Amino acid sequence: MSIASVTATTSSTTTTSSTGQGWGAMGAEDFVKLLTTQLQNQDPTEPVDNTQMLAQLAQFSSLSNLNDMKDSLGTITEQADTLSAISAKLDTLNSTVSQIIASQSATTTATA
Repeated sequence: MSIASVTATTSSTTTTSSTGQGWGAMGAEDFVKLLTTQLQNQDPTEPVDNTQMLAQLAQFSSLSNLNDMKDSLGTITEQADTLSAISAKLDTLNSTVSQIIASQSATTTATA
């Protein structure tokens, strides 16, 4: 197999899966495609070093966990914003109720 065919196969795999998205948008499916392409096109007389493959898998696992954590933090931020908005509405409601009670007390005192 020539180097040109390996390059063409690898290039077409990466461009179809991440067109217009950049490297940051690559996910698990893209990683599996790249890994299988790498394994299919490796030289049988010089296979990929197991240490390198395990390091790549560990890096991908770490990246996946960091992405999950980012999503969770985004959700927490959204919930905090919602709670802040609810708190502001409750403060407004509490202020309004206090004013109503104060005006009723003033009216009751004035009538008595």
